[in-house]
Parts: sequence; structure tokens; C-alpha cells
Amino acid sequence: MGRQTPLYDLHRESGARIVDFGGWDMPLQYGSQIGEHHAVRRASGVFDVSHMCVVDLRGERARELLRKLLANDVARLKRPGKALYSCMLNESGGVLDDLIVYFINDYAYRVVVNAGTRDRDLAWIREQARALEVEVRERTDLAILAVQGPEARAKTARLMTETAGREALALEPFFGRELDGWFVARTGYTGEDGFEVMLPAGDAARVWRALNAAGVASCGLGARDTLRLEAGMNLYGNDMNESTHPFESGLGWTVALQPPERAFIGRPALEAVLAAQTAGKSIPRQLVGLILEDRGVLRNHQRVLVPAGAAAAGAAAAGAAAAGAAAAGAADGEITSGTFSPTLERSIALARIPATDAAGVQVEVRGKLLNARIVKPPFVRFGKAMVELPEAPR
Repeated sequence: MGRQTPLYDLHRESGARIVDFGGWDMPLQYGSQIGEHHAVRRASGVFDVSHMCVVDLRGERARELLRKLLANDVARLKRPGKALYSCMLNESGGVLDDLIVYFINDYAYRVVVNAGTRDRDLAWIREQARALEVEVRERTDLAILAVQGPEARAKTARLMTETAGREALALEPFFGRELDGWFVARTGYTGEDGFEVMLPAGDAARVWRALNAAGVASCGLGARDTLRLEAGMNLYGNDMNESTHPFESGLGWTVALQPPERAFIGRPALEAVLAAQTAGKSIPRQLVGLILEDRGVLRNHQRVLVPAGAAAAGAAAAGAAAAGAAAAGAADGEITSGTFSPTLERSIALARIPATDAAGVQVEVRGKLLNARIVKPPFVRFGKAMVELPEAPR
């Protein structure tokens, strides 16, 4: 038996299919996974994300700590409640975790890290915080509900007092605020609007049932994964990990190299990567979106073949050393996350491939090479297709 969230008994009573997820017993689905997916795209759904870890940092040097720990720069946060997405790196520039940090005030921040990395993350943060005398508090007293979809915010606000509900609805995207004992954040992982609500663990089941009574569907991890992939959002352990750096994981936009004097962990390694690519000593890899044009389903770890001409052109641009690497087989890539998109009714994926100007690639599926088109994620945002769809495969 794995770890359990405060909502575990409710999930069992609701008939959810429970699976192991990073050491946690979590609901995969309650009925139809596709039905739960469409509920979020068309109306509203609620997810239990209490397995994620809330960490409160307090101390005069809390900002200094986070400017050292994170590739993005918390000094950009000026308004209370503003959130920042960032990677936390190791010394080699590999991604230890991706996380969200909320600016409370100059001496207080709230960090939310992933479930599968929470123990390692906590140990790493505490190790770095010790010398700076920053208090690190793991908030095991809290549960987290993600209420997502076009109707999510309005239905959640109705469960609050009139004043708190009005203030919650006034929140700007990527802001959070303490309201009537809840920390309500306008963030999410589905490509839809909504709230992530951090609330006392003892209140979680009551609020979940109230949301159900208001017409908000219970949703499991299965729908959460298809929704986040349609939204082009990375999953830690699939699309990035300790062996990959942000630039090859579609997360270069989260790396703040200005000001140059900010010495965050992993910075020298990232600068060395960029220097090697500029000098033509390595072929850059990129995370791209794929839409399958033939009949089939894209899955994790399937081989992706980049056209030889495009790979050769990219290698030539990178230099002779890179050309040798391409000739040795560096033109192959791999799907990091793949699934069938219920919204688009097409198979989609994120894939890490050598940098190329090609418009299409081939994916090896059950021994056959199927055609796929390279697109820029997201695939879906606010319920609408964000990419041009090929004709339906016959």
C-alpha cells in the first residue's frame, strides 16, 4: 500500500479505480476517462492533487535562497500572490523538478513541488536553506483540489462567502490569494481556466462533495494526463528529468540568464551547453509536438526518425563534429509523452529529437513507420484546437 491523500476513502467510496502513482494510491478514473476529459473541456471537473507537496519558506533570506535554487528568477515577482513556474536544477543542469512558487512577501514564499520528487526536493531545499537560516515547512496539513474547466471558477466561488467568492473571481491568471482559510490560485495543468485550492485536509471531502453537488465531475489521473498533453505541458519523469536540461525540454523560456551575476545552481552547466552548441561541438535537441497523420496511436518511448536530409542540414550548420554525430545515428529521437487526444480525435505526442527544420518525421509503431507532422504545442487551449489538423487517417 502506498501513501494516501486525505481524500483516499472518498475515492474508494466513489468507485474510483486506484493505481500506484509515484508511491501514492491515486484515482485513475471514476467511470469513463474520456467522459472525464470532456467534462473538463466543456464544463468542469475536480482533481485530487493533494499528493503534491506544499512547502512554505520563511526568513529574511528566503528570496536569496530561491534565486540560488531556481533557474527562473523570483526577483521578477513584485506583486503579492504572483506565481512563477521554474525548474530546480542539479549542478549538471539536469532538471531535479519543475515547480510553482508564489510570492507572499519579501520574506515568505509558497512552493508546490511534484509528488514523485517531494522527498528528494525537500531534502535538497533544506540542505540549501540551512546556511541561509530560512525556515522550510512542509504543509502536510493541507489538501489540494484542482477545479478546472470553463465553469470551474464560478462553481467554486459559490462555495465561498460572498466576499471571498467575489475576490476569488477577481484573481488574475497565475495569482494566488488567501481567502477564508483557503489559498486559492488561478493556475492549472489542463489548458483550461480554473482554480487550484489549498485548504485544510479535514475540509477536503466536504468541499469535494459540494463541488459534485454543484455539477463538477470527479476526475482522475487518466483524464489529467490527456488534458495536460493536449495543453502541451511537460510531465516530470517523462518529458524532463535529471538527465535532461531545460533547453532540450521545451523549457528554455523558464531560464533567466539575466542578470549575469545571479549564480543559480546549474548555471555554469547550462552556459557550457549553449557554448558547445554555438561552437558546433554538439547537436542541440528540442522537444516538439507531433500529430500522427497515419492510423495508429503514439506512445511513450516510440522511436522517432528525422529525415536524413534535414538532419544533415542541421548537422552541417552545427559544424563538422556535429555532422559526425549525425552520421553515427544522432538523427533518431524518442516520444516522451504520447496518447490519443479526445478533443482532436487524433494521436498526439511530445518528442525529443535533434534540432531540425523538417516539417515531418516518422514514428516506429509496432514495426511500421508512420508519418507524423511537427507542430508547436499547445495542441488545445480553452477547448479549441491550436494546431492545423490533418485529414482523418483512413
